[in-house]
Amino acid sequence: MRALSECNPIAAALFFLAVTLITMFTMNPVILGISFVCAVVFFCLISPKKGFKQHLLFLGLGLILALINPLVYHNGVTVLFVLNDNPVTLEALIYGIVASVKIIGTLYWFRSFSLIMTEDKLLYCLGSLSPKTAQVLSMALRYVPMFRDQIKKVHLAQKGIGLYKEDNMIDDVRGGLRVFSIIVTWALENGIITADSMAARGYGTGRRTYFSLFRFTKYDGLLVLITLVLSLVPAVLMILHHAEVVYYPVLQLPENTTGTLFIYICFTLLALLPEMLYLEDRISWKYYLSKM
Repeated sequence: MRALSECNPIAAALFFLAVTLITMFTMNPVILGISFVCAVVFFCLISPKKGFKQHLLFLGLGLILALINPLVYHNGVTVLFVLNDNPVTLEALIYGIVASVKIIGTLYWFRSFSLIMTEDKLLYCLGSLSPKTAQVLSMALRYVPMFRDQIKKVHLAQKGIGLYKEDNMIDDVRGGLRVFSIIVTWALENGIITADSMAARGYGTGRRTYFSLFRFTKYDGLLVLITLVLSLVPAVLMILHHAEVVYYPVLQLPENTTGTLFIYICFTLLALLPEMLYLEDRISWKYYLSKM
């Protein structure tokens, strides 16, 4: 097997879709705790040097979200203390912590998704489903850096001819509006040129083909099969109200039935799937290096 970043984009996207959907549509603390820990570990594996500020940001956001719920909602029967004549309950505090873990875990999965699913991989996935959507997205991604560079050029040109004055807010606003007007005109002209160029090259007159470096191998098929089994089975069991948690008015945890334990095991294997693929890829690499 290969690491998740080296797998076919469709297989990788399916994994992220499965794990994030289960995380987003449950409030079971065990499932959310597993998802959060696995998401953090995977993010640290693929971004070991650039994630410190991200961890601080998510930690601060998690603390804020955990404290907001017991201060706003006062449901529950176990009163911890009274603040400004409003009771702060244990159930609301636990619900806030679990909801915070849920949101931060989902954000970690999306952050890992953005690191692995690059622009070319997203275009590959969309091109298989909707070529027109992929074409529009490709053009939009192409114009973003062009707009940024053109704005810098226009701003420097305006500043070079002396249209800006130092510490003058009104002049800065006028200059910004002038640059905006120029960029809008430039964008419309480029849009017309692009449309004429595409029409001249025969776009839309026949069946469109495209080239891709990605191939769907048997390992990608195996990854898709494993992802579907490990995600659909716990999803169906949760729809049947296994592993359901009640927070208000009294906290009621699910019973340790066979279905509940099966959900935990399947989701743990699903969430650990990228870590296992990464470690297997590193071990194989070390083994081949030792044979050289």
